[in-house]
Amino acid sequence: MLYGAPALAMAVAHYTEVWFKPVNPSEGLRTVFSGLSSGEMYPLRLLAQFKSSLDRRFDQFLRGEIDVLNIMKQPDDLAVYALATLLQDSPGGSGAAIPAIGAVKRSIAPGQLGSRSSLPIGAGLGSSAAIVAATTVLFESILERPKTLEERYERVRFCERLKHGRAGPIDAAAVVRGGLVRAKDGGIEAPDIPDDHGLLEGSGWYWVLHGKPESSTGECVSTVRANHRRDVGLWEDFAACTDAFIAAMETGESGESAIRQNQRLLEHIGVVPEPAQDFVRQVEALGGAAKICGAGSVSGNFAGVLLVHLDDHAAMSSLMAKHSQLSWSKLRMSRTGASIGPVDNFAAAEPAQ
Repeated sequence: MLYGAPALAMAVAHYTEVWFKPVNPSEGLRTVFSGLSSGEMYPLRLLAQFKSSLDRRFDQFLRGEIDVLNIMKQPDDLAVYALATLLQDSPGGSGAAIPAIGAVKRSIAPGQLGSRSSLPIGAGLGSSAAIVAATTVLFESILERPKTLEERYERVRFCERLKHGRAGPIDAAAVVRGGLVRAKDGGIEAPDIPDDHGLLEGSGWYWVLHGKPESSTGECVSTVRANHRRDVGLWEDFAACTDAFIAAMETGESGESAIRQNQRLLEHIGVVPEPAQDFVRQVEALGGAAKICGAGSVSGNFAGVLLVHLDDHAAMSSLMAKHSQLSWSKLRMSRTGASIGPVDNFAAAEPAQ
């Protein structure tokens, strides 16, 4: 949500699974995050110190002393920070205080903290929010201190600020609550769609990974803010487009007109590289609609994940055969958010190509 315009997101049936395995003898947590890093060791006795150092770097970012990309040193830091916030109250100096889970004196066993994911990393599908939510739910269970959905949502959003600078509510709401969520006027709403809508079965809906963006979300937000923050009419157009799309979804329609309009607005603010624009035009030439998800990119040739609606599956398959370097898959809504338990048929959630 930017400048008062509502934002819309959906929980998708592609999953991030986080697990913990006690290991002795050991003095810390060894991360084993598939596809994310080669692994890091975090001494348990220094966990509070580790969290405090990230809080201080976030404050430095707020003061303009460091870039958002320099808040965390390793990709694994975000999940370990999420665990640390469960054990130690967050200070008031770096945003709203987040209370600990109430188990500050309870020890965490040393071991391996691992994950795997069918979500593309850093491409606009909320992968960082997903790993924070999954880590939070896991250790709520281990510590036997479950939180409410609202408390969990606030914690995920708080942790996400390290990744994006000023994290909005939309990714956190989607991964915690599930389904379709809309952020508007400072609150979260849950628009409902008919039970036979194509999104619930992935009929006619797809995501396409158009390469990992070269720009971070924070860089995109800063650039757009500098160039367009005073354009009231532009943000009113974004709001009208989102409302039109929601209205279409609630009546069982695809909202293709709103998707196309939203894409044109995103192109106008400069977050859609030309190769991604070309791909969108190819989808439109087949009678469909497409737009970027996430922040896009203000540099390079890649836009992250694209949302595609095209009723003709054969036409979609033919198009993607011409772009064999791109990963793609049917897109299906998940009505539930982060929860305890194994992912059913995890392999089925893997990309089609």
